[in-house]
Amino acid sequence: MTRRNLNGSRVLVTGGGSGIGRQMGVQAAERGAHVIIWDRDGKAGDRVRDEIRKAGGSAESHTVDITDVAGVNAAAKASGAVDVVINNAGIVAGKHLLDSTEDSIRRTYEVNALGLYWVTRAVLPGMIERGDGSVVTIASAAGLLGVAQQTDYSATKFAAVGFMESLRAEMRALGHPIDVLTVCPFFIDTGMFEGAQTKFPLLLPVLKEGPVANEVLNAIERRKPTLLLPPFARVLPLARLLPVRIFDRLADFLGVNQTMDHFVGRAGTKG
Repeated sequence: MTRRNLNGSRVLVTGGGSGIGRQMGVQAAERGAHVIIWDRDGKAGDRVRDEIRKAGGSAESHTVDITDVAGVNAAAKASGAVDVVINNAGIVAGKHLLDSTEDSIRRTYEVNALGLYWVTRAVLPGMIERGDGSVVTIASAAGLLGVAQQTDYSATKFAAVGFMESLRAEMRALGHPIDVLTVCPFFIDTGMFEGAQTKFPLLLPVLKEGPVANEVLNAIERRKPTLLLPPFARVLPLARLLPVRIFDRLADFLGVNQTMDHFVGRAGTKG
């Protein structure tokens, strides 16, 4: 299989106004891509656009709330052809189930799960028509392992993983040569998970957004179907084969369910 060359491609990043979304946009532009930034915070998106242009790259930005289907479709039309879409926008509340409000739970699902559908449905037909494209979703290690204080967030990331696996199967069954990449990282130091901690930083370090963005772009170019970060996260699918009680004890030993004890986070879009 030939590598995907980002040079000259059109790369759409949702939640691209900050954090890892910004990093992926900037680094994609450095690889020669035309970058399309979508962010609910239009000013943040414009800043990344201007940053890319100032460095000699090519970029545009659009103010988009990915929970607004009509707005997503209008933005997709305005953005034109998309070769690579990176579903990156997301939010986290970090509360126990009984402390979570109905509005907060619904909003988490609308952004983290349903938003994937609206964005992907808007750009996928063009990819199919051109016979090439790449759909990427930044899910989470919490989409492989349920975590305390993430009953809403983790569930939406499980949904994201299932969505992408089904999409990959669907593209394969229909004979469409579309790459489908699911990214499942541990905590990233974007500020979204501010205060979250790790018991074993050598095994499960809080990841740096720049290197993660680089890994994602490398995986896109290599046409990989999955990317789990850090490397230790790759044991999670195998660990799921253990009896449930043993699996739970392993999670407790690793301190997974204490990672959110000191969480403060920030409101807004992961990007």
